Amino acid sequence: MRAAIVGCGSIAHVHAAAIDEIPGITLAAAADIIPERAEEFHRQYGCTAYSSLEEMLAQEKFDVLHICTPHYLHVPMLHYGLEHDVHVFSEKPPVISKEQLLELQGLHTEKRFGFCFQNRYNPSIRVARELLASGQAGKVLGARGIVTWSRDASYYTESGWRGRLETEGGGALINQSIHTMDLLVYLLGKPLSIEAATQNHHLKGIIEVEDTMEAYIRFAGANALFYASTAYCDNVPPLIEVACENLTVRIEDQSLTYLYRDGHIENPELPSVKALGKNYWGSGHKSCIEDFYHSIAENRRFPQDLPGTLDTIRLMLGAYASARSGGEIVTIS
Repeated sequence: MRAAIVGCGSIAHVHAAAIDEIPGITLAAAADIIPERAEEFHRQYGCTAYSSLEEMLAQEKFDVLHICTPHYLHVPMLHYGLEHDVHVFSEKPPVISKEQLLELQGLHTEKRFGFCFQNRYNPSIRVARELLASGQAGKVLGARGIVTWSRDASYYTESGWRGRLETEGGGALINQSIHTMDLLVYLLGKPLSIEAATQNHHLKGIIEVEDTMEAYIRFAGANALFYASTAYCDNVPPLIEVACENLTVRIEDQSLTYLYRDGHIENPELPSVKALGKNYWGSGHKSCIEDFYHSIAENRRFPQDLPGTLDTIRLMLGAYASARSGGEIVTIS
C-alpha cells in the first residue's frame, strides 16, 4: 500500500518512521503549506513533496492519508480524504467541538478512518488491561491519571495555531493529556459523568487555553481522579494507577508495577519496544499504525475507529463543558 502525509511537523516524522518500518508500505507523498517542511520529507524519506492536500490528492494515487496537521483541520481533511476515496488515519484529537463530532457521526463511507491513540498499544497498558479483565486484581476501587509536562510561551507563539481556542480547541487536556484520559477509559470502561475545572497558571495573557485541568470522572463501579498540567518544569512519563481489591496497578510509560496489599511489589517482564518519538509519548506508534494497515488488508474493523474512541471523545468534550458551566456533565450520550 502507498501512504501520504499531510502536515510535516514533528509528529509527522513519527508516522513516517513507522511507515518506513512496516513491510509493504511506501510513503509516496507529503504535503505542507510550508514548502520547506515538505521538501525536508522529500530529502529524508524519498517521497514527492506538495504544498497542499488538494494538490497532493489531485496528483498522487495512494491508499492511506495520514493527517498530522493542527487540530482544527483534522475533521475537514478527514472528510476531504474520504471524499477522494482514500482511507484516513488521523492524529489526535479526533474533534475539537461537538459540531465536529456530529459531522463525523454523519459520515457514510466504505473507507476506513481511525485515530492515533497509540498508548493503547504500549506493552504496559496491554498487560495491565489483561490483568484487570482476568479478575485476578479483584474489584476496581478507583483510579487516577496524572500528566505533568512543560510547555513554555514559545511553544504556543511560534506555532501560529496553538494556544487559541478556535484552532487548538483547548490546551493541557486536548493536546497533551488526552491519551491519559483515553487510557482511563480503555482500562475502566464507559464513563458516566465528569466534573472538571481549568486554570491558566503560568501563561496568562499569552494563551486562551488551559495549562491545567483537574477532573473527577465517574465510571460504573469506580471513580477516577484526573490531573494534567503543562506548567511543570520537566516532561515526565504520565502516571496511571488503578486501585483494586487485591493489588494496585501502577503504570508509568513502559514501567508496570503491581503493589500487593501485603507490601509485596512485582514488576512483570514486558516486551521491549522502541519509542519512535519522545519517550514520554509512549512506544505504541508503530504498532497502532501497523494495525490500521492490517485492518485494511484483512478487511476487519480498526479498534480506534469512531465507535472505538467515542467514549473518550465525549468525555473530553464533557470535561470542557463542565469547566465552562461549573457543573457535572453526563457523558454517556
